[in-house]
Amino acid sequence: MSKPFRNVLRVHILVLTSSVLAFLGVPLLLGGGVPTALAKETPESLSHEVQSDLTAAQKLLDQVLAVQGTRTVQNTLEPLNEVSIQIDNAASKSSLMENVHPDADVRAAAEKGSQDAQAFATELSLNRKVYDAVAAVDVSAADAMTRREMEHTLRDYHRSGVDKDEATREKIRKLREELVELGQEFDRNIRDGVRFIELESADDLAGLPDDYIASHQPGDNGKIKITTQYPDYIPFMSYAKNGEARKRLYEEYTNRAFPQNSTTLKKILEKRHELATTLGYKDWAAYITEDKMAKTPEAVSEFIEKLDAAAKPRAERDYAMLLARKRQDDPQATSVAEYEKSYYAELVKKEQFDFDSQVLRNYYDYPKVKDGILGVTSTMFGVTFKPVPDAEVWDPSVECYDVYEGDKLYGRFYLDMHPRDGKFSHAAQFTLRTGVEGHQMPEAVLVCNFPGGNGDEPALMEHDDVETFFHEFGHLLHAIFGGHQPWIDMSGVSTEWDFVEAPSQMLEEWSLDPKVLQTFARDYKTGEPIPADLIQKLRAARDFGNGTYVTQQNFYTAISLDIYDRPASQVDFDKLVPELQARYGNFAYVPGSHMYASFGHLEGYSAMYYTYMWSLVIAKDLFSKFDHQNLLDPTIATEYRKEVLEPGGTKDAADLVRDFLGRDYSFESFRDWLNRGAS
Repeated sequence: MSKPFRNVLRVHILVLTSSVLAFLGVPLLLGGGVPTALAKETPESLSHEVQSDLTAAQKLLDQVLAVQGTRTVQNTLEPLNEVSIQIDNAASKSSLMENVHPDADVRAAAEKGSQDAQAFATELSLNRKVYDAVAAVDVSAADAMTRREMEHTLRDYHRSGVDKDEATREKIRKLREELVELGQEFDRNIRDGVRFIELESADDLAGLPDDYIASHQPGDNGKIKITTQYPDYIPFMSYAKNGEARKRLYEEYTNRAFPQNSTTLKKILEKRHELATTLGYKDWAAYITEDKMAKTPEAVSEFIEKLDAAAKPRAERDYAMLLARKRQDDPQATSVAEYEKSYYAELVKKEQFDFDSQVLRNYYDYPKVKDGILGVTSTMFGVTFKPVPDAEVWDPSVECYDVYEGDKLYGRFYLDMHPRDGKFSHAAQFTLRTGVEGHQMPEAVLVCNFPGGNGDEPALMEHDDVETFFHEFGHLLHAIFGGHQPWIDMSGVSTEWDFVEAPSQMLEEWSLDPKVLQTFARDYKTGEPIPADLIQKLRAARDFGNGTYVTQQNFYTAISLDIYDRPASQVDFDKLVPELQARYGNFAYVPGSHMYASFGHLEGYSAMYYTYMWSLVIAKDLFSKFDHQNLLDPTIATEYRKEVLEPGGTKDAADLVRDFLGRDYSFESFRDWLNRGAS
């Protein structure tokens, strides 16, 4: 998951000269450093930084509006690009800090910073005088990138409602500001909604790994606490023999932002629908898909049905194997519920594929996995990751690295990888600074919730954790490699949103490769490398469940689309979710669960959860070009970096893929993966 700053219309335009910046007192950030002491951040210092960025943006904007005579790239587009850089800096840092800073007061100040940056961006997007200035620039003789920038800028201004009357623009402005606050409320409820169950004795931990049991001792009340945080939740749902305890934990997990977010999400739907119709669209889904690869919600709906037809036969076979295994425990069973699927999947893998995930965990100690993934990607892409031990960070567990290609500094990234109170509870890549050539280096942040970070040994990861690490690091590399364009809205991860997951999904393939895994996966006790036969069993076992994985994702996609392609008054979450699960999913709905309340993508991605499957189709085709016998060979990886990652948003995603593959992408590689290993 890539986490850009909240859905702001970013009217980004080119690069301002250093002489003008110096005149305005705006610092040039040519190195990788962060111009703030993140470790010593206070609410006051953060607020000051945000306001400084926005004040600089306002000075630049005033200069643009004061221009007399002919409008040019140099006197209009270039300074407006710097306006966008300043807004983006304020918004990106605020978004990160509100999700990761340990101090609740700083998080609150960051939320206010996000609101202020959004308000500035909204005001800019509705400023008719600025739009008229931009439209007056003649770019007919400019380079192709400048012409593309102009085309997209004018498109985005029209989509923002700049050509509406003043009363309508004021309504749009108010709706956008309300949506920022509602989105923050939705995210905060999830972030702060950590729940737990208590177990009566260690007997209730039967089936779980020894290190998990050792780290979950009874508390002062004699009971064992299991939280909804990932390092607790995922192993428990996969291995705990106590089905009733698994059900209780699942219910807490799916209700961790309920009932608050039931109300908040409905308000978001109402405001987004009102905004879309005010802008002239049928509904929010029509508005949000217009500038994506899909273009229309109808295309998304067709894609859902295409996936359903392709995946259902395989999913039914996968599900039949799970139900058959459950019937060994309960001969009367007629279905497999959500809280049972991971547990029975592990048993099927163990008994029919001779694969035990708990054995695999012994090879995934977090520090070695981290070093391994850094080493693998360094080899592939020809860069070096150098630790910055004295970097200012917001929590002692956070690590910092500079990215070099030879002697050239390419960017900086941070790893914030372990759970703590008040922190974003999923996994995502955040932007701290969007790189802009000649102005500032890209700075990206990985925010995850993996075992470790508290001195406990070992910090053993599930294979899904390792896959997630590769996935999110794919986003990070995209942000770093793509973060060197002159136009900020073409830099970094600035491609169409329904392509943005493809590079990260493709990198997941490296988590299943024997040569890759044997570079870092070693038994935490003996130091022995992971056996080749265990990796082969892993690969076979991972193919089991491809069908149910796709149908489950299709179910989530249908929720995302169906709550946004109609008025909010027609959406009943507790009626719609079970209906869609029965239509597209395989697993029995658990009454009393409210997964939508903590489904963060329903706010951040809105109607676009289809992105994950749309991107996966492309990712499987991108992967087809690599040498599957030697994924560490930098030859194709370098070509991929140059053709797909480095261009950022300077080309349409379909063109980037065509440049790399030499053809349009197709559905066939995805279909082959979907049915791989099927009997």
